[in-house]
Amino acid sequence: MLQYEQILQVIGNLIYVALGLSALYGVFLVVLVLRRIAQKRFTSTAAEVEFSQTARDMLQAGDLAGLAGYCDTPALWSKAAPQLVLVALANPEQSTGKIRQTLAEKFERDILADIEYRTSWISTIVKSAPMLGLLGTVIGMIAAFGKIANMKQTGMDATSLANDISFALFTTAIGLTVAIPLVMAGAAIQVRLGKLQDSVQQTLGEFLTAWESSPTRQGGKS
Repeated sequence: MLQYEQILQVIGNLIYVALGLSALYGVFLVVLVLRRIAQKRFTSTAAEVEFSQTARDMLQAGDLAGLAGYCDTPALWSKAAPQLVLVALANPEQSTGKIRQTLAEKFERDILADIEYRTSWISTIVKSAPMLGLLGTVIGMIAAFGKIANMKQTGMDATSLANDISFALFTTAIGLTVAIPLVMAGAAIQVRLGKLQDSVQQTLGEFLTAWESSPTRQGGKS
């Protein structure tokens, strides 16, 4: 009987460790994803408008080399839209439709895929933390009923029984405490990710429209 109780105690301790690690890893992923999104977005709407206007002006002037250098400056090289503009400038022979498809695929593969991969791990933690808490509840109840069944033989008092029931409820509470903030953080990530997509689509749409009517493209068609 003593060995049986020790096994349950070890499992209970492992559940605490797993919940703690899940919480730490979840927080780490949330911070990492939010920083990644912030890195790819412009710092403000004004900065986004300034980039679009500068890109249009350089296109109208036919200064593709200058535009490439502008997109590669330290302030812009980490942003999603300038990175994609560089891809378009590296493929001047492609049609606008083909370039649009290329940029969409690169944005999906190089930027969104990484963010969504890490977000999926946050969702996994959200689902697994309450399950770990429920496992702790089951373990605690098994220990409690085991002591009830052997109370006459072992002389077990109510305090030890209450400790097992407390453990059962406490692990469930910890699992929910881990999951609920991560659910809210996941919602915030989705909002920021949607804003990033909207921003990139708008900026690239303006760039491609200006590029299609630029002297360089018009000259290439003639």
